[in-house]
Amino acid sequence: MQAEIIAVGTELLLGHTINSDAAHVARALAELGIDVFGSCVVGDNAGRLEKALRDGLRENDLLVTTGGLGPTDDDLTRETVARVTGAPLEEHAESLARLREYFGSRPMGVNQRKQALLPRGCTVFANTVGTAPGCAVETPEGKLVIMLPGPPSELLPMLHDSVMPFLAQRQEGAIRSHMVRTFGIGEGDGALLLDGLTAQANPTVATYATDTEMFVRVTAKGGNAHEAAELAAPVVEEVRRRLGECVYGVDVPHLQAVVVDELTRRGQTLATAESCTGGLLASLITDVPGASAVFHAGVVTYANEAKTRLLGVPPELLARVGAVSPEVARHMAEGVRQRHGSDWGIGITGIAGPGGGTAEKPVGLVYIALSSADGTWLRVMRPTGRVMPRAWTRRRAAGHALDMLRRALQGLSVTALRR
Repeated sequence: MQAEIIAVGTELLLGHTINSDAAHVARALAELGIDVFGSCVVGDNAGRLEKALRDGLRENDLLVTTGGLGPTDDDLTRETVARVTGAPLEEHAESLARLREYFGSRPMGVNQRKQALLPRGCTVFANTVGTAPGCAVETPEGKLVIMLPGPPSELLPMLHDSVMPFLAQRQEGAIRSHMVRTFGIGEGDGALLLDGLTAQANPTVATYATDTEMFVRVTAKGGNAHEAAELAAPVVEEVRRRLGECVYGVDVPHLQAVVVDELTRRGQTLATAESCTGGLLASLITDVPGASAVFHAGVVTYANEAKTRLLGVPPELLARVGAVSPEVARHMAEGVRQRHGSDWGIGITGIAGPGGGTAEKPVGLVYIALSSADGTWLRVMRPTGRVMPRAWTRRRAAGHALDMLRRALQGLSVTALRR
């Protein structure tokens, strides 16, 4: 099946909103083995949208639109898709009932009600978060148009809970896809280690990188689910073997989820002390459901006085070596662990920039310490040449802290790192 993604919204063309929807949809389609051959953005203009739809249907089996399903006059997607596919709009009783339930005692205007108008004969996807339902419309030629809401908070649940199962049923054979997640290895190094695997056709092996991690997706196609799973399994294990300790999980949501799960399994607790990351590490941890059972406290000690008062860092040490130093990072980790009675303590101190750096302590230098009753470990994050943005440094430092704890919990070398 060949697909194209059409994102609808003038705000996307103007750059006021980042088009993250296309990335979400593309990843989901790839997981199903559906080839995305194109992606475009169209403003809130019925004529231009109609042209994009007709052009897309000539060349593809599937179109996925995002946005333009709301209650305002410039939300034109459903009307335009109905015109292009020849399926007139009709009021969908169940969607109208969900709208009324959503508004409750609040008044629901006529413009809101139009969100329950859907093409005749379509498959409806309920919106469990917002108001506008999505749907799938089949053309007389057997091609498919799927309409999804624009806000990612609404699109993502609908995409994963409704659309992907719907499309999976229409695919010939079966697809099995796994995501191998790593920290501490770049995409270039990862590609070298996976040499040979990334060239094969089934299963496919592809690397993806963010500014903090590298992922490897393994996708196998088989005649049925069992066959696809059998094809994928040995390749996943080979990827894990080649990437070694950098792999923190397969088909897990993120590194912090692995850390929280490991702490929960062991019945252990954590406290954090942050300077340059400003509470980002604590935020990542508390984003994980169930973190309250293992996370004791998160302290942001930006000023030296706070490091002394809240963590017990000696003022003479701060005066002698400075706040950005291995000694202070160790004191922060040990102090927050001891003061909050936790099994583990993490301390982070560094220079996130863009100012504040010196020749001895440049922007991007961060010290991360991990403390337990058995000792304290230190990892140094050094600048790699080009000065990176402040947000990148903070995210990377929080990731290093999580990786150190993950390694300690799994009995691996805490300070080992490929880069």
